[in-house]
Amino acid sequence: MPKTFRSSAVLFASTLVLLAGCHKAPQDGVVATVNGHPILRTEVDKAYNAQLANNPQQAAPSADQADSLRLNILHELIVEEIVEQRAAKQNLIATDSEVDAKQAEYKAPFTEEQFQARLKALNLTLDEFRRDIRRNLTQTKLFNKEIDSKITVTDGDVNNYFNAHKDSFNLIENRYHLAQILVTNQPAQQSSNLQNSKATTDDEARKKIQALKNRLDTGDDFGTIASNFSENQDTAPNGGDVGFVPESQMKADPTAYAAIMKLKAGQITDILPVLDGTTHKVAGYSIYKLISKEPAGQRDLNDPRVQQNIRQQLHESRSQLLKASYLEMLRDQAKVENYLAEQIFQSAAK
Repeated sequence: MPKTFRSSAVLFASTLVLLAGCHKAPQDGVVATVNGHPILRTEVDKAYNAQLANNPQQAAPSADQADSLRLNILHELIVEEIVEQRAAKQNLIATDSEVDAKQAEYKAPFTEEQFQARLKALNLTLDEFRRDIRRNLTQTKLFNKEIDSKITVTDGDVNNYFNAHKDSFNLIENRYHLAQILVTNQPAQQSSNLQNSKATTDDEARKKIQALKNRLDTGDDFGTIASNFSENQDTAPNGGDVGFVPESQMKADPTAYAAIMKLKAGQITDILPVLDGTTHKVAGYSIYKLISKEPAGQRDLNDPRVQQNIRQQLHESRSQLLKASYLEMLRDQAKVENYLAEQIFQSAAK
């Protein structure tokens, strides 16, 4: 019988590799099997090409880098298949009605034409899009049942955490919870908003930010506008939420700092210029919203926000630990044959 071993870091430690032996040779186009279920090379290639397309400014990968990326992608596909098979045994596969509801939620900000254009930009068919929705919903249902439902954060846990980390709840300076809508005039930058909206010249940027400011002034929701039109790749998916910013950090941009200092919670700034850090020329425009302000000083455990923050941190930490352990157990129980890893190993070992 062939010996099984966990591959080295180069071949991703958690991927099971079967060395040459008496197992049945893979069919054409199959790069791995999970309990007999095939994973096709076309799936790996599609994800590989998508990752390269999402990073067009990066240099073309070397042959070794390309193999490493494909192995990493295949590892993720193997884990997804293991999880889906487990969910099927638990009768937790997302239903058509659940997929329909989530698809409708995704489509809501778009016209039909915009939605189809978005699918094309993502290089997805509608069937592939629905498959991804079903897979994500299924994973969530499985993890909720097998992991999150087993996590309990007690008052004692909260008290112990606060006492051990009391200094971290002592703010040495004021901080401000901000949201931002950003429009740049840089054509090379990508957009990550729901409308795939991107200004490419300064004239376009000024017109776009003014149109967005007009909508905000007439009562449109800031988070919705940010999700649909902001060009900040880090915050647009979260409705423009920047998080808490220390006052000293805000002073690095005197214009924005002065504007934000005039706001009350819930108010927005006028349109502000964004300067390039190197050339100091205008690189875009932004609008900030002040969500809340937290003054400097020691936070008390009786503060509901402190308790909520601690509970979220403890729950998330335990969830990540249990999820990692759970996936490792599922991989140990599955029969995985990774033909791509074997092929790369044998080719490199000659």
